[in-house]
Amino acid sequence: MALGPMPALLATAGSAFKTCQTGKISTAEAAAQSHTARDAAVQTEQSKDAVQDFQQEVQVDYTGLLSFLQRVEDAVIKELNKNWKSHAFDGFEVNWTDQDEIVLCLHTLSYPEAQDQNLQVTGVSWNATGSVIACSYGRLDDGDWSTEKSYVCTWNLDRRGLNPQRPDLVVDVPSSVMCLAFHPSQPSLIAGGLFSGELLVWDTSRTEDPVIWRTGMTDDTHTDPVYQVHWLPDTRHRNHARLMSVGTDGKILVWREERDGRLALAEGFAIVAQQIPRSTRLKKVAWGEAAVGVTSLSFSPFHAGVFVVGVEGGYCLRCSASAQGPALPRPRGSVPLRAPAELAFSPHAGPVYSVSCSPFHRNLFLSCGTDGQVHLHSMLQTQPLFALQLSKKYLFSVRWSPVRPLVFAAASGEGEVHLLDLGRSTQKPTVSLKQSVSDCPVYCLEFNTKHTRLLAAGDAAGTVKVWQLSSDFTEQGPREMSHLEQLASEIMD
Repeated sequence: MALGPMPALLATAGSAFKTCQTGKISTAEAAAQSHTARDAAVQTEQSKDAVQDFQQEVQVDYTGLLSFLQRVEDAVIKELNKNWKSHAFDGFEVNWTDQDEIVLCLHTLSYPEAQDQNLQVTGVSWNATGSVIACSYGRLDDGDWSTEKSYVCTWNLDRRGLNPQRPDLVVDVPSSVMCLAFHPSQPSLIAGGLFSGELLVWDTSRTEDPVIWRTGMTDDTHTDPVYQVHWLPDTRHRNHARLMSVGTDGKILVWREERDGRLALAEGFAIVAQQIPRSTRLKKVAWGEAAVGVTSLSFSPFHAGVFVVGVEGGYCLRCSASAQGPALPRPRGSVPLRAPAELAFSPHAGPVYSVSCSPFHRNLFLSCGTDGQVHLHSMLQTQPLFALQLSKKYLFSVRWSPVRPLVFAAASGEGEVHLLDLGRSTQKPTVSLKQSVSDCPVYCLEFNTKHTRLLAAGDAAGTVKVWQLSSDFTEQGPREMSHLEQLASEIMD
């Protein structure tokens, strides 16, 4: 039986296609062109008449001019003489640099290894170029100073990439370094005094073995700690220098360099209680016949061979390097020591720690000590011109400014650096700088004589701060020298 077709399955499925088109998009092109540039110039033509007028001889009424000059001659000469005799601008120098109104801390320098040993900065010094600062580490408080290792460190502040906690040079020293001083003309030489009484001289250009001279421990060496070293010019050898040291054994010794690396004693002095002028002699009850401990020294820039020392008994003594009288009883040693003291000044209430002769006046010097006072003295009288109480604790250092006759700085046991301008006040500091937050004592400070806006101060926390002074402390006023003269003569009348 045949099957018929199945129309439902075989029918073709219907389909439809549709499209969609957006409307036609209109486009247009356009261009812009700048206008053509054109240069134009205008030139005036030289006038022949103007040239002729200019070239004509200027007509001067010489008769009238002579008459005028004769009429005013006497008045002009009088004013010129008046101005020539005036002191209104004495000491005035034009300063074209920017004016700074505040004192800034530029650098805080330290050597962490020394701080880990709780060592203190006992001295600071600038080298001959003024770009390198050196500090000595040691102890000025309780502790076993004699056997403790210490250091001398230097930083070049002009060097790029200065690391304040990484000195450019570190010198290991087997005993506490109590003081140091750069050579005045050779930038690489540093002298240092030790707790042991020995003196060393280092050459910072020699990194392997920087010690070039030393005293060694002999009968000539100090028997007590050395508290200050000072370079002296050698009058016999222009390229050489001699070294002076002071110690609490009462000796003031002058050393010369030898070829074998030794410092040999050239001459010396001793401060003995019995030989201090009778009018202000130290109390026998306290000192007996013993030598008087010398803590500080400063040379007069005006009087050759004249210097001032501070002693533990509280006195300042004017001394002469030309003194010939022997120190009695004669101390042992290879060179006879002389008695240099000529005049004793009215004392502080405790040991004197620092003295500083004025670089601007032949007779003035400053002193400070454990009574917290600064005394301004004249070398011509025993009584101080004035005494200023700056601290309830000790004052450890005082220094005159090298550029301002009326300015000095003092380091206090309360952790402050005091700047005083006597032109403003003789009763209180002009500015007091906080050296550290812990109020630890500031032991030493030095002005920079080359870069006169810099002042360095070292403290018991083992840090050295370099302060940049404001213009007020570095620019001399027009009548500053006459003011200083007035201060020096006030009580002399």
